[in-house]
Amino acid sequence: MATARKHGGGSSPAPVQTASVGATIYSVAERAGVSIATVSRVLQGAGTVSAKSTQKVLDAVEELNYVPLGAARSLAVRHHEAHGLVLPELSGPYYSELLMGFESRAAELGQSVTLMLTDGKADLARAVRQLATHVDAIAVLGSAAMPPAVARALHGQKPVVIIAGAPQEGIESVRAENAHSAEQLTEHVLAHGRTRLVFAGDPEGAPDITERHAGFVAAHRARGLEPAPPVRVPFREGEGEAVAERILAGEIDADALVCANDELALAIMTHLQDAGRDVPGDIAVVGWDDVMTSRYVRPGLTTVRQPVHELGVIAADRLHQRVSGGQPVLEPQILPTQVVIRGSCGCAGR
Repeated sequence: MATARKHGGGSSPAPVQTASVGATIYSVAERAGVSIATVSRVLQGAGTVSAKSTQKVLDAVEELNYVPLGAARSLAVRHHEAHGLVLPELSGPYYSELLMGFESRAAELGQSVTLMLTDGKADLARAVRQLATHVDAIAVLGSAAMPPAVARALHGQKPVVIIAGAPQEGIESVRAENAHSAEQLTEHVLAHGRTRLVFAGDPEGAPDITERHAGFVAAHRARGLEPAPPVRVPFREGEGEAVAERILAGEIDADALVCANDELALAIMTHLQDAGRDVPGDIAVVGWDDVMTSRYVRPGLTTVRQPVHELGVIAADRLHQRVSGGQPVLEPQILPTQVVIRGSCGCAGR
């Protein structure tokens, strides 16, 4: 994966230009009480400005919602196109697959990629705004790292694509279909005669999980059933083991688990099997994503296949088109998903 660009030498960095609307480098300098050259050095990460002056500039940038225009900055420092990718973390197959799709397409287009992880950052808005000063465009997974204030600051000045997040006015978004496939998956499990289904995952954790839970609820309501409350856990492997322990202890009464992703599902299924439970005999387990491991566990994991790699490719493509002068595609791009039936739901010989 390509890394962030390094800044060229020279006795004095070229001033960073901005769009004709909103704050300018001049207003930032005036607010911070420093020179334009000082603002430019801070935004370019030169490291030659005192901590006090740097903080003044960063505060002014945040107060004024100032974002340098990427194309102008590239010309000023004579570098090729660079894109930022904002992810929560890198653990788990979903993030790595998305990153590979984004980076591989960026490499084909001659772009470099700067990766930012949001976990552990107290001020996401400032972190994203700082990233924006070093790249020409940004792709963000989900909407947590793109609060409305940051979206307003970037709108019209810096191309942005939201991946698998709630659409925001004026910002491009690309995501996979969730609700309909989740309803199909849940209906399939119900058709096996299971009556105590539990959704494992936090519907408030991300927009795509919200939609998957909505599909789970819709499948129950279509049969005149009231769904059980979800087991609200982050979709990580360790949380799956904790859910399995609660099932073994009798805290969760279920004969089927519909999991928010495959990481949860695989961890739950393996932990239950290690404890002597029969999957799917005692309890069915289904997931979401269709990661490679889902095909090789026994029983194979029934899940939903979504085009994670393609999401990354499309995001990189759209950013390049925007930086090259293309118009935004404001209608959300929704890629199809597919229910994949294997054995963990109760189907034999699949």
